[in-house]
Amino acid sequence: MRRSLLTACSLGILALAHTAAAEATAPATPPAADQATAVEAVVVTGEKTSRSLQQTVTSVAVTTAARIERENLRTFYDVVARTANMSETYGKTGFTIRGVSNMNVSGGGTAGLATVYVDGAALPLEATFGGPLELWDVGQVEVFRGPQSTLQGRNSLAGAVIITSANPSYTPSFRASVGLASGDERTAGIAAGGPIIADQLAFRVAVQKKESDGFVYNPTLQQDVEAVDNLYVRGKLLYTPTALPDLKVLATYAHNKRESGYQFTYSRTDRPDYYDHRVDLSGDPSRTRSKVDIFTVDGSYKLSEALTLNAIVSWNKVKTDATIDFDFAPVRSSYGTRDQTTETTSQEVRLNYEGGRLKGLVGLYHANRDAKDLSISRTNVPFPRATLVNVLTSTLLSGQPNPTPAQQAAASTQANGFANLYIAAMPVIPVDYSGDQPSTIKTSAIFADASFALTDKFSLLGGFRYDHEENTGATKQTAVFAGTYPSAASFGPYAPYVTQVNGFVASMIAQANASAPEDTRKFNAFLPKVGLKYEWTPNINTSLTAQRGYRSGGSTVNQARSSVAAYDPEYTWNYEASLRTTWLDGTLTVNANAFYTDWKDQQVVVNLGLNAFDSEVKNAGRSHLYGFELEVARQLTSQLSWYASLGHARTKFDDFTITTGEVNRNLSGSEFPYAPRWTAALGGDYRFGDGWIAHLDGSYKSKAYSAAGIDQAQDSQVKGRVLFNGRFGYERQHWGAYVYGKNLLDATYSQYTRTDIPVSMLGEPRVVGLTLETRW
Repeated sequence: MRRSLLTACSLGILALAHTAAAEATAPATPPAADQATAVEAVVVTGEKTSRSLQQTVTSVAVTTAARIERENLRTFYDVVARTANMSETYGKTGFTIRGVSNMNVSGGGTAGLATVYVDGAALPLEATFGGPLELWDVGQVEVFRGPQSTLQGRNSLAGAVIITSANPSYTPSFRASVGLASGDERTAGIAAGGPIIADQLAFRVAVQKKESDGFVYNPTLQQDVEAVDNLYVRGKLLYTPTALPDLKVLATYAHNKRESGYQFTYSRTDRPDYYDHRVDLSGDPSRTRSKVDIFTVDGSYKLSEALTLNAIVSWNKVKTDATIDFDFAPVRSSYGTRDQTTETTSQEVRLNYEGGRLKGLVGLYHANRDAKDLSISRTNVPFPRATLVNVLTSTLLSGQPNPTPAQQAAASTQANGFANLYIAAMPVIPVDYSGDQPSTIKTSAIFADASFALTDKFSLLGGFRYDHEENTGATKQTAVFAGTYPSAASFGPYAPYVTQVNGFVASMIAQANASAPEDTRKFNAFLPKVGLKYEWTPNINTSLTAQRGYRSGGSTVNQARSSVAAYDPEYTWNYEASLRTTWLDGTLTVNANAFYTDWKDQQVVVNLGLNAFDSEVKNAGRSHLYGFELEVARQLTSQLSWYASLGHARTKFDDFTITTGEVNRNLSGSEFPYAPRWTAALGGDYRFGDGWIAHLDGSYKSKAYSAAGIDQAQDSQVKGRVLFNGRFGYERQHWGAYVYGKNLLDATYSQYTRTDIPVSMLGEPRVVGLTLETRW
C-alpha cells in the first residue's frame, strides 16, 4: 500500500506535468504594465554546484536573505517553524526532517542524522543548540530533505542544512540594527563591506550582540533560567586577482560565544498559571557556556569554459561547558557538569564539469574529528527492583535443584517483601560518577554526481560515494557510592539479607568503576544514486530518483558496565519523484516532491536490565516513512506576494524491540518521535506605495509524540498548534522602523512533559518587539 501511494503520487505528478505542458504551449497573455516581476530567482549551492531551484530535483526549501528580512527570521529555528516537513525536537535544541531527528530517531547511535553546515564547515551535534545559528547578515539557508549521503557522506541520512552568510562585494555597503523584545531581549548588530583593492580584494564583517532574560525564573537561586548572552563575530575576504582572472578565493572566520540556560529548560507544572508564570525550583544552576570557532577557505579556478577546479578547507572547534540539576528540587541532591570539545578539520577537492550534454562533478574528501567528553555528577540511580527480586529469588532457591511451583512462589513472595522494605529505606542509589570518553573519527571518500542529456528533454541522473571511516573510542570512568547503606537492625526477620543486598549494590557500582581500552572500528560504504529527468517544457520538469542513505556504525559506552559496545551501520533506500513548474511569465512557481524511504539495521538503544544506565546501542530496528512536500510562491504585483507550503510525512517502526532484563517490549507500529504527520505554512507581504510595509504568516503542525512506543498516544503526545507571526513597519531608502510579533495569539503548547516530575518544556509565549535599522 505504501509503495502504491508513492507510485500514485509519482503518476499524479507526471500527469499534472503532462497537462501543464499542454497548457503551457498555448499562447500566454502578456502581463499588464503594473503586473509583478518574476518570483525571486533562487540559486541552490548545497549540492556543490550552482543551479536554479527549478532545476534542482532534490527536495530543498530555500530561505533567501530577502525572506529573512521580510519575515524577521532571527534564528535557524524560525526557518524550521516555517518549512514543510520540519519540526523542532525538545524545544530549540534539534529538529526533524520528514520526521527523522537530526540527532537520532530511537535514541541509538552517537553520530547525527542531519548535519548543519555553516559557510562550508560541518558542525557537530552540540552546535545545534549553542552554535552560530543567528541569521544576522546571512545570505541564504538551504534545507535538503531526504538522504544526502552521496554528496555529504556521514551524518546526512535525514538531510542537510546549508547556511551561507552574506559574501563580500566590490560595492561598499553598511547596515546596522538595534532591537527590543519581550523577555527583556536586547539586540544590536552591524555589518559592513566593500573593496580593499578595487576589483581584486573585498571584505565583509558582521557583529551581533544579543542579551535576553527569557521567561523562566528560579526563586531558589534568584536568577533567570533562560538568560542568554550571545556574541557573534564574522569576517570574510574575497580575492579575485586581475593577474589570474579565473581564480576566486573566499576566506571566512567566525566566532560565536554564548552563555544560556541548559539546552533542556523545564518549568514546573504543579502550580496555577504555569504557562504565564514559569518557574524552576532547582537548587543547582542549569547553564551552558559554548564557544564556536569556524575557519574556511573556499577556492575555485576555471580551467576552461567547461571545467572548474574547486577546493575547500575547513576547521571548526566547538566547546561546551554545562552544569545540570537532575532532580529539579531545591535541595542539592543530584547534579553534574559536562564538558565537551569537538575539533573538526576537512579538505575537499573536486572537478566540476558543465558541458553541452554532460554536467557533473567528481571529488575527493577527507575529514578528521577529535572529540573529548568529560562528565562529573552526583547521580541518583533508581533502584533496580526487578533485578533485586530476581537475585534474591535465585538465592532463596539455590539449595533446591528442582524447586516446585509452590517453592518458587514462596521464594518470590519473600523476595518481594524484602525488596519493598529495602527500597523504602534506599529508594535511589546515590553515586558520584566521573567519565572520560574521547573519540576520533577519520573519514575519506570519493564521490561523483552527474546528469547526461540523452535528448533535449530526457536526461539520466547518477552518482555515487565510496566512504571509508575509522572510528576510535575509549572510556575511563569511576563510580563511588555516595550514600549510607541500610542497617540490618531495622529489618527484623529479613536482617540476614541486608548484608547480601548491600554487597549487591556495591558490586553493581564496582562494575561501573572501570575502564574500556581504546578500540578502532572501520567501515566501508558504497552509496549509489540513479534517476531520470524529463523536461516537458522550459518551465516544467519531472524526475524520479533512487538513492541509498547511510549512517556509520560505531561504539557506545555502557555506563553501568563500564564497557564499550560495538554496533553496525544503518542504511536507507529513498525513492523520490519531483515536479518543478513555473507559470504566468515567472510570477508563480509550484513545486512538489513525493518520497518513500525504507530503513534497515536501525540503531536502537537497548537496556540490558542491570539498572537504568545499563544501556547500549544495537542494530535492532527496521522502519519506513513516506509522504510529500508541496510549495507555492506567487508574486502578484510588485507590491504583493504570497507563499504556501504543505508537508505530509508518515513514519512507522516495522521492527523495534527493546529488552529490559528478561522482558522484551515490542514497539513495532509506533511512530517516530517529533514527527508530525502534517505541516503547513502560509504568508504574504504587501508594500504600500508611501513606505509602509506589512507581513503576516502562519504555520501549522499536527500532533506528534515525544517518545516512541505502543503507548505513545497516551504517554507522550505533543498537541498540534497554529502559530501566527507578523511584521509592520515604515522604511525609506536608508532606514526603517518595524514592530513585530511572534505567536501573536499566544498559543500554549509543550514540547516535552516529564511523567516522573511535574515539569515541562513549554513553547515560547507571545513575543512583541521593535527594531530600528539603517543601511547604505
